[in-house]
Amino acid sequence: MTDFKGHKLQVNELLNVIPEGLLANLSSTTKVDHYTKVLHGKKMFYLLLYSILENEKLSQRTLEDTFNDPVFKLLFDLDKEETVCRSSISERLSKIDPGFFKQIYECIYEQFSRHYKENERYNYNLIRVDSSIVSDAVGRLMEGLSNCGKKAVKYSVAFDGILPCELQVFTTSSYSSEDVALPEVVLNHVKKEKNHQNIYILDRGLQSTRTMKSFSDDTIRFICRTKEDRKYVELKSLISADQDLDLGESTLIKDAKINLYTGVPIKNKRGNIHYREELVGTEFRLVIVESKSNSQQYWFLSNDFDLSAKEIAQAYRRRWDIEVFFRFIKQELNVSHLVSLNKNGIQVIMYMTLIVAMLVLIYKKANKIGYKTAKRRMAMEVRNLAIAIIVTQCGGNPDLMFKT
Repeated sequence: MTDFKGHKLQVNELLNVIPEGLLANLSSTTKVDHYTKVLHGKKMFYLLLYSILENEKLSQRTLEDTFNDPVFKLLFDLDKEETVCRSSISERLSKIDPGFFKQIYECIYEQFSRHYKENERYNYNLIRVDSSIVSDAVGRLMEGLSNCGKKAVKYSVAFDGILPCELQVFTTSSYSSEDVALPEVVLNHVKKEKNHQNIYILDRGLQSTRTMKSFSDDTIRFICRTKEDRKYVELKSLISADQDLDLGESTLIKDAKINLYTGVPIKNKRGNIHYREELVGTEFRLVIVESKSNSQQYWFLSNDFDLSAKEIAQAYRRRWDIEVFFRFIKQELNVSHLVSLNKNGIQVIMYMTLIVAMLVLIYKKANKIGYKTAKRRMAMEVRNLAIAIIVTQCGGNPDLMFKT
C-alpha cells in the first residue's frame, strides 16, 4: 500500500499502540462486559474509534449504521452476522463501565509521552488547564449544570502542549465555578505525576486565594491571570534599579512579592452568612505587564519566584495552546454535540474523543501537517486498510491497487 508523500508515520503503525492484550485484559478485570451479549467493551472501543474518525457528526444512528457496515466488521475482524440497533447502543452507553475507556486512554497517553525527547518534555512542562461547556438546548440531559436555563456538561482538561493528559467531566451545579472544577483537575494530575516539575497555567477562572494557598502548601507551582485592581498588600518590589522593563511585546509595570485577601465566612445571630475580609499570610508574586499594541494591562499571579517576569508572561501566553486544542476537538471531533444524555455515556464519549485526538495529534506532529489535514488523511488511510483487506480476501494483490 502507498502512503502520503513525505509521511513518516502511517495509520497502521499508529493503531499498533492499542495492544489487543490490553483490551482483552481490561475486559476481564473491569465490569465492562457484564450483562451484554453483543456490544462487548472491545467492540464498543473499535466502534467509537472508527466512528469518531470517519464521521463529521457523531450520533447514535451513525453508530448503528457503522456497526452494521460490513467494511467496519471486516476491518476489525468482527462477526459479520452480528447487528445492533440504536436503542441498544443508547442503553449500552448509559451503563458501560467508563473505567475501561479511561484506562485505555491513560495507557495510550503513557506510551506516547514516553516517546517525547527529553528537551521536548522540558519545553512542555507547562500544563495548561481549562474547561469548556456543552449545552443541551431542549434540556434532555438527565443531570447537568445550570446554564442560563439550559442543562450543560462541563469537561475540564489538562493539556501538556502536545497531548491531553487529564480529563474530568462535571454535571453537578457545584462545578459551575472554575474555582471548584480547575483545582480538582490539577490535583488529579499531580497525583498521577509525582516528583513533577510542572507549572500549571490557568486563566481568570481561578480567583480563589484559598485555592492558591493550598497549591503553595502542596508545592504546586502555578501561573494564572487575575482581575485587574485586585486588592493586595505589597511586601517587596522584585524590580531592580537597573532592570530592563522592555519584555518585547509588553512593558513590565510591576513585579512584587505580595499577600492577598480572602473572604472568611461568618454566621451572624440571625444565621445569615456574610464574609469578612482577611489577609492570608502566604506570599505570592504579582506581575503586571502592559501590552504595547493596545496599552491593556495584564495581571498575573504566581507562587514561582525563580522565573523572570518575562518568562512568566511568556508562559501564560502558551495557555493559548489549549484553546486551539478545544477548537480542534469541537470542530473536527464533534465534541459540541452530545451523543449520550447521561454522565456515564458522556464520560465514555469524552475518553474516546481524547484517544482519537491523541492519535491525530501524534500523526499530525510526526508528519508535520495541520489538524484538518491530519484527520482527513487518517480517515483515508483507514479506508485504504479496509480496501486492502477486501482485495486480499478476494484473491487479489492490494499493492497493485495502491501502486503509485
